Amino acid sequence: MAVSPPVCDFGAPWHDFALPGTDGRIYRLEDVTGPRGTLVMFICNHCPYVQSIIDRIVRDAAQMQRAGIGVVAISANDVADYPQDGPQQMKTEAARHGFTFPYLYDETQDVAKAYGAECTPDFFGYNADGELQYRGRFDASARRAGPADARPELLQAMLRIAETGNGPENQIPSMGCSIKWKTT
Repeated sequence: MAVSPPVCDFGAPWHDFALPGTDGRIYRLEDVTGPRGTLVMFICNHCPYVQSIIDRIVRDAAQMQRAGIGVVAISANDVADYPQDGPQQMKTEAARHGFTFPYLYDETQDVAKAYGAECTPDFFGYNADGELQYRGRFDASARRAGPADARPELLQAMLRIAETGNGPENQIPSMGCSIKWKTT
């Protein structure tokens, strides 16, 4: 069942974390922030909404990083019920797609809850002051990739945030699979 998160709560603060990455390091928010903004995205390995755009995410993340925007991906799914989203599989996924950003595992799901993440993918775009400025979709893609020339809404928003500190007023919410919360 597709889930769509709420619209952007402009100015909401980001949340610190200390999570293990697929490279074995522990990352804190300060390790991934960029001088001109930061994108925190919640993704996972098995979600068809993520898989339909994963190569576009990697492409656009590299452009954001060149523009001084920090990028990090976090997986928070319950791996007891979704073992394909576990840390070893995350490492394989990051290598297969050539992630240029850390891919972190939120085993307790506390970070996902702090951010209010609801689906995969769920994008949180912050300005250099750590204020939320974008919580919209990647582009017009859904369970299947949109057209190759789809307007890159996330990329355009993040580049605008890097330049002005402010995200676009009108944002279309992301859509994806619900985060697989632990039941115990």
